[in-house]
Amino acid sequence: MEEARQDNARQAALDYHEFPKPGKLEIRATKPLANGRDLSLAYSPGVAEACLEIKADPATASRYTARGNLVAVVTNGTAVLGLGNIGALASKPVMEGKAVLFKKFANIDCFDIELNEPDPYKLADIVCALEPTFGAINLEDIKAPDCFIVEQLCRERMKIPVFHDDQHGTAIVVGAAATNALHVAGKSFADIKVVSTGGGAAGIACLNMLLKLGVKRENVWLCDLAGLVYKDRNEQMTEQKAAYAQGTTAATLADVIKDADLFLGLSGPGVLTAEMVAKMAPRPIIFALANPNPEIMPDAVRAVAPDAIMATGRSDFPNQVNNVLCFPFIFRGALDVGATVINDQMQLACIDGIAALARATTSAEAAAAYSSEKLTFGADYLIPKPFDPRLIGVVASAVAKAAMETGVATRPIHDLDAYREKLNGSVFKSALIMRPVFEAAATVSRRIIFAEGEDERVLRAANAMLEEMTDKPILIGRPEVIATRCERAGLPIRPDKDFEIINPESDHRYRDYWGSYHELMARQGVTPDIARAVMRTNTTAIAGIAVHRGDAESMICGTFGQYLWHLGYVRQILARDGLHPRGALSLMILEDGPLFIADTQVNAVPTPEQIADTVIGAVRHAKRFGVQPKVALCSHSSFGNLDSDSGRRTRAALEILDAREVDFIYEGEMNADAALDPELRARIFPGSRMQGPANVLVFAYSDAASTARNMLKLKAGGLEVGPILMGMGNRAHIATPSITARGLLNMTAIAGTPVAHYG
Repeated sequence: MEEARQDNARQAALDYHEFPKPGKLEIRATKPLANGRDLSLAYSPGVAEACLEIKADPATASRYTARGNLVAVVTNGTAVLGLGNIGALASKPVMEGKAVLFKKFANIDCFDIELNEPDPYKLADIVCALEPTFGAINLEDIKAPDCFIVEQLCRERMKIPVFHDDQHGTAIVVGAAATNALHVAGKSFADIKVVSTGGGAAGIACLNMLLKLGVKRENVWLCDLAGLVYKDRNEQMTEQKAAYAQGTTAATLADVIKDADLFLGLSGPGVLTAEMVAKMAPRPIIFALANPNPEIMPDAVRAVAPDAIMATGRSDFPNQVNNVLCFPFIFRGALDVGATVINDQMQLACIDGIAALARATTSAEAAAAYSSEKLTFGADYLIPKPFDPRLIGVVASAVAKAAMETGVATRPIHDLDAYREKLNGSVFKSALIMRPVFEAAATVSRRIIFAEGEDERVLRAANAMLEEMTDKPILIGRPEVIATRCERAGLPIRPDKDFEIINPESDHRYRDYWGSYHELMARQGVTPDIARAVMRTNTTAIAGIAVHRGDAESMICGTFGQYLWHLGYVRQILARDGLHPRGALSLMILEDGPLFIADTQVNAVPTPEQIADTVIGAVRHAKRFGVQPKVALCSHSSFGNLDSDSGRRTRAALEILDAREVDFIYEGEMNADAALDPELRARIFPGSRMQGPANVLVFAYSDAASTARNMLKLKAGGLEVGPILMGMGNRAHIATPSITARGLLNMTAIAGTPVAHYG
């Protein structure tokens, strides 16, 4: 069985690399090359202008080429993690993988370069010759001590950052994990005894970093295959190991481990035994980082030291020390300020940022990626997970700040807060466009009630509300269930302490709530018994009554169930005093900008009046997001070329808008391609009142709008904000079951915005 499992895993890995096309990288053009003019700009003769600008001022290379966002991952394949000296060609899949991580986590373009050059001095010459091409160099998987030589020579001769990730990336993440482990254990760097195994590049770099963090040199004991590194030892010695020599006599790891506070293993499996752990100081910290098999397994440690704090290099145990927590973001910050080097202060800033992030509440995105783990700061959660999207904003901005403060930035950033927001926006694609809405929501505190308060996505959104906003969450659900799920999700919030709860099973407002519901619905066949049953079982109706009675300003429902079912209760209870659902608007955030789509849910076949009302509502919301709206009324017909039902209704809606003399740009009826392609539109209707692509599409059928929304979300990578229920005075919004915790937070910001901001 185990052999079959391994065979399947091996084949899956090979298939991943081979299909649908070999490898993990491709090169894509960022500029159009569709005609002769494009070609003349991209190459001869237009390219000469950019060349001459760079010749006159080399700093402009970052303006006219990709160099400022381009990193080289360089190796000779002499020390590939877990595989050893496999050679340059065989290392290429690893280097491609590193390039993918750069792109995935920090949007940094990367070339992998594998060199058949074992001589470190010649290797350094080759790397230095690459300086005109790249904004930074990431050295990777070069054996020790050659890696020290290559990095030193390159750093001396090059004016761009050169960073050996095996050394410094590992050291930074170890430094962050050690910082928080000591915090949990109640110890300090200045007082601890450190015993380390492995005198390679990573091991030496980690010890160097621990000294910078405050560990005393005399408290560090380094062992390798030959035992303790001591003064005048000749066997397997290097200059780097000699710097950590202790004493003058031979000793073993078992001899020096006594009373150690921190064991740092970067060696091989089975090096540390349970008997050795038993000799360590109380509340020992054990970083067994050998991969794939650590120096000691966690269960062996727990057997003799249940209170030990442990980290490994593996993803299937808590506290994985993974370089991806560091290298994409330290390079991001360095590139963005045009740093000439990655210095100690930038590395320490990286450590501080990573460590502080782990002590904060876990993000919903990280929790979703690691749903089987409890991500609450403590012995089993010392450092963030690699998929925590907050890393880029926190770490890269800290690195950029340190670079500027130490004078190595050639392109300083003047507004670090704006820079951090931009970085966050590159991960939370909704962040930048949502900023005006969050700012408006911050001007007043509104009570937002969630109908499905037991859902983990709702709990994470409520926690984020308390961290980021002034609005107060109210959750409908059973307190004991909510408390259990908060604890399981690693959230610090608790019922009645941090937020209000309405318990359908027993709440002091029950009599008032069912009475109010009966009063509203008595002439629609709802008896007192039915009203009582609804207020015990229907959380959407309960939320609606809470808003109706003034116990909350807005409600959010729909994380499960059918949209129109929820809408029915919203209509019953809240569609009064001139309020009625006009349409559902989805904001789709795409790579080339925002696109609003309506009506995705409410009116299956809208009348011309309903289409016009939807347009006006969509425009009002687009302005709230800082978008100058250009509305296309979309149908099967384009400018009268078909006598179709959708064409007739959208033409009539156009006439209604004309009569109202609205103050925004709109056009129709037209196909969606004409709406988004101004050149096509100009050919088929040269007299169009709209210039450029539309950014608001209002369809004549809800199924067409919903299909467009889903296609953009699933096939074009669009991020949806909404659906926003228009026409209800911001008193109710209905989500869809696919919504994420971040999506709920965005919807909460919309619900939390005062009605005055609706324009």
